[in-house]
This record gives sequence, structure tokens and C-alpha cells, in this order.
Amino acid sequence: MLRFFFSIVIGVIAGVLAGLFIGWQVAPVEYTDSPISALAQPHQDRYTIMIAGGYIADGDLNGAIDRLRLLGVENIPEYVQQVTERYISNSANLNDIRYLVALAEGLGRLTPPMQNFRQYSRPVEANS
Repeated sequence: MLRFFFSIVIGVIAGVLAGLFIGWQVAPVEYTDSPISALAQPHQDRYTIMIAGGYIADGDLNGAIDRLRLLGVENIPEYVQQVTERYISNSANLNDIRYLVALAEGLGRLTPPMQNFRQYSRPVEANS
């Protein structure tokens, strides 16, 4: 029985040592910067909303377009329109919709569903 116990302990120690050696020396993790275009769609939408918020704050349409180019979208105004209409149809956060509508209007893509959200003044404060 003692021999069996020592065999198990030696096997576990050898396995841990082999795993550490392989993990640190043979095949260590390599961290790389992923492009923003590799984000999943919900995260790309959140990025677009952040860009729209920046556009509202500084009014720099060319800067917003440059930032949205990082998504790898061919037609940026059409992409912003699609995101905006999807948020409207899903009854998403009102402030997010207003940000997106302001950016879509700046890009010349104001559609009938966006008309009710058109005049952006200030974000609606959330009730705490």
C-alpha cells in the first residue's frame, strides 16, 4: 500500500512539473493586440455609441468618421444608420439612441424612425 501511495505522489509531482515546463517554456501564452474590427457586434455597437457621444461633445464629424473606420466598415453612414435603427426598434436606452441619431444626422442619414429622437439637447438623467 505504501508503494502505491508513493507511486501516486511521484506521478502527480512529475505531472505538475511537466505541465509547468510545457506552459512556461515550450508553449507559453502569447498576448497580441487584436484589432477593434474583431469585436463581437454588441461591443462594436457600444463603441459606435461612445464615438457618437464624443461627436456630441466636440462636434468633430471627421474625427468620428476616422474612429469608426477602425471597425472596418465599408459604408460608415449606412452602418451608423443600421445601428441606430436597430437600437430604436429594440427600444434600447434613450440616451444611446439620441447619441446615435445625432451622429446619423451629422452623416446625413436621418430617416423617419429617427425623427422623434432628432433634437438632442442633454442626456436624460437616470432615476437612481
